[in-house]
Amino acid sequence: MAEKQTRIEHDFLGEMEIPNDVYYGVQTLRAVENFRITDIPISIEPKMMKALGYVKKAAAMANMDLGVLPGEIGDAILKACDAVIAGELDGQFVVDAVQGGAGTSTNMNANEVIANKALEILGHEKGRYDIIHPNNHINCSQSTNDAYPTAFRTALLLIIPKLTDAMTSLSGAFREKAGEFSDVLKMGRTQLQDAVPMTLGQEFGAFATTIAEDVERLKTVKELFYEVNLGATAIGTGINAPSGYRALAVDYLAQLTSLPMKSSADLIEATWDTGAYVQLSGVLRRIAVKLSKICNDLRLLSSGPRAGFNEINLPKMQPGSSIMPGKVNPVIPEVVNQIAFKVIGMDVTVTLASEAGQLQLNVMEPVIAFDLFVMLEMLQRGCRVLESKCIRGITANRERCMELVLGSIGIVTALNPIIGYEASAAIAKEALETGRSVHDLALEKGLIDKEKLEEIFSVKNLMNPKFFRK
Repeated sequence: MAEKQTRIEHDFLGEMEIPNDVYYGVQTLRAVENFRITDIPISIEPKMMKALGYVKKAAAMANMDLGVLPGEIGDAILKACDAVIAGELDGQFVVDAVQGGAGTSTNMNANEVIANKALEILGHEKGRYDIIHPNNHINCSQSTNDAYPTAFRTALLLIIPKLTDAMTSLSGAFREKAGEFSDVLKMGRTQLQDAVPMTLGQEFGAFATTIAEDVERLKTVKELFYEVNLGATAIGTGINAPSGYRALAVDYLAQLTSLPMKSSADLIEATWDTGAYVQLSGVLRRIAVKLSKICNDLRLLSSGPRAGFNEINLPKMQPGSSIMPGKVNPVIPEVVNQIAFKVIGMDVTVTLASEAGQLQLNVMEPVIAFDLFVMLEMLQRGCRVLESKCIRGITANRERCMELVLGSIGIVTALNPIIGYEASAAIAKEALETGRSVHDLALEKGLIDKEKLEEIFSVKNLMNPKFFRK
């Protein structure tokens, strides 16, 4: 006799036919049909599936301790949760990442998958909810409104280190280049105009510093996500959760994740508050802005090669034109610029979605989760690509850098303390009009003796300027 290809499941809206080879059920299928929005399933971020497994397992362990969940059923649920945590069932999490319902579809997707996996473990057919029920057993002592945000926060705690590691490595790559370029004299620029000399090493060292600063910002904001509202159930009052459940569930979650999870002091506030997401989003926007600025600089410094700054060479990654032979474009900085633009736009979405919370719940958390997951992943990948395919391979055009310094008007600034601003300005103007060097004009006019001038304009002093008196 042929095995049945489908099974019938029902909810209070009616019956639906479910493919027999899937672990999700009727409520998940309704969500799939309702939310064809991005065609990106929630499993796009596997850490969220792992986090859901942790939350459901912690809840089951607490319920078993309190005698709310029978031992045999509870043991099967724990094993099913382990399968989710291990990523074995990621393909069963099929609801769209952007969904109505404050995450209920995601929560029920997890409840149904775990219920049917637990039924299978006990030797029963999928859909036998009279034995293990998605709501009665898997969702026991929970609501979407505490299980979903707790899983979301747990997932963020699992994901953020990926970005901090990538940024730390990128900062280190810039720091190595700073050492390599420490003796390359070049012109600094303000408002795209010549300013005063510096070293290319100092420029790259500043890139390293600014990225390292935001690693610390990420570590600080991460602390906000250790506080969860598990046990709050629907709105923070803990309705339907037995006495002692809240503390037990959070303790078990901490043990399972090896993270210092703790219960929110005010569960009413914690159930609707999304301030931590706004703060994380703001830090990610700050990182994006800084990375984009650095990439703008890299594109400018490598511009040319004949008609631009041409102070550095970026690795040649691919031909740059379908019509201009020999053209090579700065494609890696360009793609990181675009990542930054996307992150900045998503920060606006997170802000608006957080503001849109009403009364005891913010129903917009799914889009906040989707955007934060995408922001974190794109920034992490952008940092890795920028480091491996661009920064590590940058070389300096030393002669070009020195040529621009010696031909610059900006070095006249070093004469201010000796000959004064007015005389320095007059020399700068004449140098611009005649094309002659600042060095020659200062010497010709007798404003400074040759020995002092040579000392001021020496490479050693221009790299590490000291103060000269008249």
